[in-house]
Amino acid sequence: MGISDLHVAHPENRKILEELRPDNPADWLIVAGDVGEVLEDVEWALELLSVRFAHVVWAPGNHDLWTPHGDAVQLRGEARYRHLVEVCRSLGVHSPEDPYPVWSGPGGPVVVAPLFLLYDYTFRTPTAATKEESLAQAYEAGIVCTDEFLLHPDPYPSRDAWCRARVAETERRLEACDPELRTVLVNHFPLVRDPTNILRYPEFAQWCGTELTADWHTRFRAAAVVYGHLHIPRTTWYDGVRFEEVSVGYPREWRTPGHPRNVPRQILPEPATAL
Repeated sequence: MGISDLHVAHPENRKILEELRPDNPADWLIVAGDVGEVLEDVEWALELLSVRFAHVVWAPGNHDLWTPHGDAVQLRGEARYRHLVEVCRSLGVHSPEDPYPVWSGPGGPVVVAPLFLLYDYTFRTPTAATKEESLAQAYEAGIVCTDEFLLHPDPYPSRDAWCRARVAETERRLEACDPELRTVLVNHFPLVRDPTNILRYPEFAQWCGTELTADWHTRFRAAAVVYGHLHIPRTTWYDGVRFEEVSVGYPREWRTPGHPRNVPRQILPEPATAL
């Protein structure tokens, strides 16, 4: 099963998490980022899930990497990410820095690869030729991701530089995977731009991924791609590969009439409804 964007600072979302149980004792849970905004909440949530599910696989979201002023832990950037990795290891949760586990249950065997890639502003606004133009248009429209103020790239000079470093390292690791096995690629951000086409505010797409991963779902033999971030849970297909957006989102969103609530979403075996 897969879930993301729990945002457990909201009491209604915390209740969803507290009530979440596996259907089977052997179930794995993929958590595709944005568990919470402060480290205490992230650790609480991952610990709760780690004792309920056979395995928990976590990929960080942008909110997990924020450094809010009210957080008791003021680590920034890479140091904050590495601290979260150590939290995961203390709980037995798989992170992007650990050997990729292999799911051997129904629909397997597949390599389950949690990724940490960020974004590099290449999902630009339609009329922008550069990152600077795209950002200027977003600021003018008043659509600016809070990452610009709370997600620090230290020690990298920028978030896009951090993204490029992460893409290069992750690409190397995926290339080293067993070529006989398919994969489930788990990333907070979509690996292709297409899912962002339905965003209400197209300016926000530049904080949603990188063009550098546009062919990864085919290149790395994905049986499924799991992501969140957009708060639009749904199943889509690109080049014959199933993409599952598994967000819970904010209460104001999931309370909206007609908003899908089918999370967590089954990843493997492929559900009949995805066919």
